[in-house]
Amino acid sequence: MAGRGRWPAASVTSVLLIWIVCCNCMYSPIVHGYMHSGRKLSVAALAKYHASANMTDLQHHVEFFDKNKDGIITLTESIQSFIAIGCEPVFATTAATATHTTFGPLTTPPGKLPSTDIHVSHIHRAIHASDTGAYDKTGMFVPENFDKIFKKHSHIKPDALKWWEVEEMLISNRDILQPLTWPAAELEWQLIYTLGKDSRGYLHRDTVRGIYDGTVFPKLAERTVTLHSEA
Repeated sequence: MAGRGRWPAASVTSVLLIWIVCCNCMYSPIVHGYMHSGRKLSVAALAKYHASANMTDLQHHVEFFDKNKDGIITLTESIQSFIAIGCEPVFATTAATATHTTFGPLTTPPGKLPSTDIHVSHIHRAIHASDTGAYDKTGMFVPENFDKIFKKHSHIKPDALKWWEVEEMLISNRDILQPLTWPAAELEWQLIYTLGKDSRGYLHRDTVRGIYDGTVFPKLAERTVTLHSEA
């Protein structure tokens, strides 16, 4: 969601459009309610998830999808991860395939033949323009830029956004020199809003923070397990 790299925005836009239109993942009021219900991810799970202290924030963002923690996210791992957070298998396969087709070659380390595997070490190459700047070009989280999202665009509640406020933010962040990145940023935040808004249509600050640092994914995975066990 950050940086000023260049990538095929049309391809990523297609991925996100598929996600928003067809997604069978956990939806917003349910997800928000679970995140704010007081239930906590186990200490062991959080410790395992953030075990690699030398990783950038953007690398932590995608770490959940690296199941065996070898630094390479395979297509199979992504499919398994999408299913783990509550997506239907057909959607998980479609989304993972499109994501790997787009980002795999971009994240291939120098000297290696491009592949559809996503290399966590080079995930910063997938960052793009017209974003919030909450990640810098190396993939590190920039708190002051994250704070600006709410300081500048939260007009009703200080730590939450309605969709029209998100839209205002997106327009203000557009890079006029890279218009092809506009729809990608738009659809990206549509996804974030769809997944994270509460029952009143507010996207809360701590929910967005959880997306940026990746901690939302194990929470969704734990919730999926809980739902299955109660079924």
